[in-house]
Amino acid sequence: MQIFKTRLYKTQLLTILKHISVDKISASENFHNDLNMQIENLIHSPLKCRQSFYSDDENVRDMIFKKYTIQFKIYEHKISILKVFNKNKPS
Repeated sequence: MQIFKTRLYKTQLLTILKHISVDKISASENFHNDLNMQIENLIHSPLKCRQSFYSDDENVRDMIFKKYTIQFKIYEHKISILKVFNKNKPS
């Protein structure tokens, strides 16, 4: 199974990383590294995350990471990372 990251996800993540780096660059780097590890772990058990509150599709899931929601969709041979947002403020 492969992981594909959408352009929207990458854009949103970049905005989040820039915001975190204002206070401390190393915190931004750590956040990015830890998030990537969590995303890579989805390959082993993508169904461990809850069905998304923001979609009726049962293949769309929400992974909570720190105070952010990472929304992804499970396909037969890939996982598509759709977007990332503050879990209290969906876009």
